[in-house]
Amino acid sequence: MAHQAKAEILGRSLVFSGLSAGEVAILAERSSERLLRADEHVFWEGDEPDCFYIVAEGRVKAVKHSSQGKELLISFFERGEMFGEVAVFEDKPYPASAVAVVESKVLGIRKDDFLSFLSDRPQVALQIIGVLAGRLRDAQGRLRDLAGERVEQRLARMLLMLSSRLGSSLPFTRQEIADMAGTSTETTIRFTSRLKDAGIIDSVRGKVLILDESRLRLLSEGRPPV
Repeated sequence: MAHQAKAEILGRSLVFSGLSAGEVAILAERSSERLLRADEHVFWEGDEPDCFYIVAEGRVKAVKHSSQGKELLISFFERGEMFGEVAVFEDKPYPASAVAVVESKVLGIRKDDFLSFLSDRPQVALQIIGVLAGRLRDAQGRLRDLAGERVEQRLARMLLMLSSRLGSSLPFTRQEIADMAGTSTETTIRFTSRLKDAGIIDSVRGKVLILDESRLRLLSEGRPPV
């Protein structure tokens, strides 16, 4: 990937969007490109954190595995989003595995290179703290949902959260949505079928379309859609 293409991807990232063109160019010089096949791991849970990554093309998911081998899908990362940075800054093993969902391309920045870059740019550190705080709020919300809400509310909230990030067309299967909401695929299929019959969503192979966000929001709040 050309240097300018790397700089454009980094400059569109939320974390680096406030940097000058010169600062983005420095980061681009320090980044390395990596091509991934679908289902190929970027890193494994427990690996030592030598890099963090930004999605240049495709989609990457973060997953954990239970002692029984069940996969828990934690999050998806789209073009321009950063992942793996928490382990890098804590200097602890990656807390989850990162896997390419489709053929993807990522940019990796080595820990030592980035810490050197941050040493006289505290504003970038503040931006990263803001991104991490947002992810913590999302995680706390998911824990609250898992602890006290009905499955239908969790699923409705998950669809709303995804649409707020990606728009009304969601490129996820019902199994992937079930994994993110912490419920079974069968329950998710029944729920989305009811939503489709009610005209709240539509679905095609590998994609969910939000048609009526206001009624979906009522469901997420535990109220019947009028």
